[in-house]
Amino acid sequence: MSQQTGFRASALWQLTRARTLGFLREPEAVFWVFAFPIVMAFALGIAFRNQKPQPIPVAVVPGPGAEALRDALGAKPELRVVAVADERQADRALRTGKVAALVVSMGAATAWDARIQLDPTRQEARIAEELVHDALERAAGRVDVVRTETVHESRHGARYIDFLLPGLIGMNLMGTGMWGVGFPIATARQQKLLKRYLATPMRRSDYLLSLALARLMWLVLEVAALLAFGRLVFGVAMTGSWAVYALVVVVGALSFSSLGLLLVSRARTIEAVSGLMNVAMVPMWLLSGTFFSSERFPAFLQPWVAALPLTAVNNALRLVTNEGAGFAAVWLPLGVLVAWGTVSFTLAMRLFRWE
Repeated sequence: MSQQTGFRASALWQLTRARTLGFLREPEAVFWVFAFPIVMAFALGIAFRNQKPQPIPVAVVPGPGAEALRDALGAKPELRVVAVADERQADRALRTGKVAALVVSMGAATAWDARIQLDPTRQEARIAEELVHDALERAAGRVDVVRTETVHESRHGARYIDFLLPGLIGMNLMGTGMWGVGFPIATARQQKLLKRYLATPMRRSDYLLSLALARLMWLVLEVAALLAFGRLVFGVAMTGSWAVYALVVVVGALSFSSLGLLLVSRARTIEAVSGLMNVAMVPMWLLSGTFFSSERFPAFLQPWVAALPLTAVNNALRLVTNEGAGFAAVWLPLGVLVAWGTVSFTLAMRLFRWE
């Protein structure tokens, strides 16, 4: 019995080692695993970096009293008055989003009476409305009766890059886990290699498990590269437990690998695998909060979004990285990942065919 167990362990190790070394012979895979996420993090981190808010553009429609309105609005540092030649050009600027609001003199008793035109669905426009109203009130002689004090303070985890980096790691775990398992199986099946494996004493479970374990062999470098880049370039710091973080990463990677096994268990061609992978991954790319918060979706979608494995990984990684959360705070997303991984691997074992 012990000899048979030793043989199985040796076979599983050799299969895992072969797949791990085979990864190095795929330059395109190395690029997508290591280089692409770093490029994404750098580009998006620069594009959405924290910087001083820019003045909101508004336009004053030419006409009687327009000059006084321009002077009043120009005195507000948070506003930028855009010059327009006539009412038609002003309307075009508002319609195309070049300005957030139009200010039109009402020609009333005071020079500051004005009408503000804006699109209420634009958040910037609603802010512009408040700023324009405040500027005109001050120009008309308003005196504040309430004294307030403003404290400017940057907090860890509030930047976009702090939100983005865990999402990119989660997306990378999903992509490499599913494609790293699905693509080799589909290739071997299409080349009739799996049919030859059937004649060997290799167990089906050993073969499938070796593909999942091979992903773990590169997992440390894959995640460490992104974390090191975020730390050195953008100063993204880990506030939680490294042990909990590692647990989330490993469970997430195994869960996605199991899902990849399930999707490819019957697929016979690369084209079929590509279609199945995209059907599974695209909804998670859109819904799971990789690039923006999943809370933006309607309330009726939230239970479905929370049940997705990529949502669970992203939420857990952000909790540990930005909020210093421990195991007690991430047990629910971990449970979601364990459920996906267990069900997917069990079904893959039942459905998998060598041919």
